Amino acid sequence: MPPSMHISAISLDLDDTLWPIAPTIVRAEQILHAWFETEHPQVAAAFPIAAMRALRDRIWTQHPALQHDFTATRLMSLRAAMLPNGAAEADVQSAFQIFFAARNEVTLFPGALAGLTRLAARWPLVALSNGTADLQRIGLARHFHARIDARSFGAAKPDAGIFHAAAAAVNHRPEHVLHIGDHAHQDAFGALNAGMQAAWITDASSVWPFEIAPPQLRAASFSALCDILLESA
Repeated sequence: MPPSMHISAISLDLDDTLWPIAPTIVRAEQILHAWFETEHPQVAAAFPIAAMRALRDRIWTQHPALQHDFTATRLMSLRAAMLPNGAAEADVQSAFQIFFAARNEVTLFPGALAGLTRLAARWPLVALSNGTADLQRIGLARHFHARIDARSFGAAKPDAGIFHAAAAAVNHRPEHVLHIGDHAHQDAFGALNAGMQAAWITDASSVWPFEIAPPQLRAASFSALCDILLESA
């Protein structure tokens, strides 16, 4: 860690930083579709997994004002698929809960839990996510002082305001907070643009694509980044 860095707190992305999100979503879609086949076969026939995914993506694209709110757009897509095929609003809510429970059955990256535990013992942590992960369900809430998400804040990363909200949640100035995440634009650029420090989780071949100065730290994994931070803390 560069000696010039002064870190008083850390904000931390969740999806694709602590766990891979793509296989989690695929599994959640499969579980939801299996439920449709049993409980709402008309919906299952009309919307196989690929069609349901395309419907959800289309609704997300058509509603830019809601693109920070994956819960709202997921519910809209379920209503669009289910209500014309004999389901009621209560069924829509049940379907969402089936999906949401599976979405929160994540498998952490190797070493992520140990690294998170070590960071939490050294700095106050804020979860800062555009996604809908429920830290209580996942069993990680005890490691965090606060959680800021795009849906509750009203805007998604890289909006500077959501980073400032993370800093305020632990009563530290943005420049003394390090944000850790995997996404070059949403995480690293967003944090730097908001006046925070940034640590970018990416492989060594990745090229920093923006004109502003690159992140202060980078590593190939969250676990490796934790080692860098704690060895010099």
